[in-house]
Amino acid sequence: MLPTLAAFAAFFIVPFIMGIYLSFNKFTTVSNAQWAGFDNYVKAFSNNDFLRALGFTALFTVVSVITVNIFAFLLALALTGAVRGKNIFRTIFFMPNLIGGIVLGYIWNLIINGVLANFGVDISYSAKYGFWGLVVLTNWQLIGYMMVIYIAGLQNIPRDLHEAAEIDGANRLQTLGNVTIPMLMPSITICTFLTLTNSFKLFDQNLALTAGAPARKTAMLALDIYNTFYGRAGWQGVGQAKAVIFFLIVAMIAFAQLKLTGSREVES
Repeated sequence: MLPTLAAFAAFFIVPFIMGIYLSFNKFTTVSNAQWAGFDNYVKAFSNNDFLRALGFTALFTVVSVITVNIFAFLLALALTGAVRGKNIFRTIFFMPNLIGGIVLGYIWNLIINGVLANFGVDISYSAKYGFWGLVVLTNWQLIGYMMVIYIAGLQNIPRDLHEAAEIDGANRLQTLGNVTIPMLMPSITICTFLTLTNSFKLFDQNLALTAGAPARKTAMLALDIYNTFYGRAGWQGVGQAKAVIFFLIVAMIAFAQLKLTGSREVES
């Protein structure tokens, strides 16, 4: 394990600690860092772009987590039944997950702008277009991946439980709510965690699809941090402070979600 731990320390732990230290400094390079205390954090929380990106990201994450998991679960239910060619359908739905985020962003940019051109506008015309464009893109990319996890969970549910529910007179909806979903909680935990963290950390797709247009109203947190760090001279420390805040938010949300769904697993 020593080589793995050494690589983990060198390429994750050390840069992470340096990043936290630099968030309290004004700097343009690591060598000229000057202690600034909490000034960077004050600037970060007083920056309207950052607060707007936080709200936009939170709303996008909620919508994406709900839609991705609902559609993925419904697809998994459909493709675990007696469907001809279901392996082909599973492959087709999974394939978008193999495409890189930048490529996906440009593909959907062309598709959405092609549709909106009929109305004389493009995706940068309104923040609503960018928001729902990102939701559609994320669903198209993640649904197939989550579907595979749900299928694995469905196939691990003992057939005896469904037969017992059928003998007891339960209909399909009752069996779904009292047998299938409780037994599927480990898969639900995994899928919720993956969709939540992936949605909150979305960057490539956001950069390629909207680049924050119009007027940075569709910039998510990762893109706002990127723009702050590389786009504003002398704001590297503020960008680093935003990155630390971003990490803490994602970590707290992820742990809260795991705690909540984990307790549901125990109850199930």
